Amino acid sequence: MEDPTLTVLALLGLAALTAGFVDAVVGGGGLIQLPALLVGLPAASPVEILATNKLGSICGTTVSSATYYRRVRPDPRTFLPMMALALAGAFLGALAASQVPREAFEPIVLVVLVLVGAYVLARPRLGEATSLRFSGHQHVGLAMLVGFVIGFYDGALGPGTGSFFVFALVGLLGYGFLEASAKARLANWATNLGALLLFVPQGAVLWRTGLVLGVCNLVGGYLGARTAVSRGSGFVRVFFVLVVAAFVVRIGGEVLGLWS
Repeated sequence: MEDPTLTVLALLGLAALTAGFVDAVVGGGGLIQLPALLVGLPAASPVEILATNKLGSICGTTVSSATYYRRVRPDPRTFLPMMALALAGAFLGALAASQVPREAFEPIVLVVLVLVGAYVLARPRLGEATSLRFSGHQHVGLAMLVGFVIGFYDGALGPGTGSFFVFALVGLLGYGFLEASAKARLANWATNLGALLLFVPQGAVLWRTGLVLGVCNLVGGYLGARTAVSRGSGFVRVFFVLVVAAFVVRIGGEVLGLWS
């Protein structure tokens, strides 16, 4: 397909900057970046959209992961195995991306998001501080399972991946929101890499657009990570609820045909 105009690139860059910020705090940048690509690149195939989105996203998750790691120091005994399984899951999900219609995911994702948002709202103390529910191999095994399942979803579709990682780490494993966001960014970086390991050899990435997205996503990711670390778990929790609510409105509208 032809390269987009400079105006379209500038608008996509603005969307990527915002998406990088949101993604670095609680995940969910795909709610902004993917629809922007769909609108800005109407001639692109679904696989090209997914691949280009991954290139932009990995730049943001790289800088936000590094920022979180330096400032929060998450335990590598948990995040490294989770990253490995997230990468494998994303690679397999990317293989399925062209086979599974988006419509098959959306009703399931909508129900999960409503349940996630209701659960967090119903438990105001959830995620204030880390209080792990499991230990040893059980803890690592559950983290790896979370990485693989959410990684597969990210490779196949993607929007909400970071938010799902945050919720799983808070709701299932017992992390505080800030530490969960740190581990979620590292796992999300691995899922982006896993998908790109398939998409790049296929020639699916639109490099000019993807690199513009990447630079803007990187700036947004850095600002978002710095903001989350300085504001703490309370800020991350509020941001999480707002992003989940936005997802429910967006995906719910698509399921009901309001945005078509």
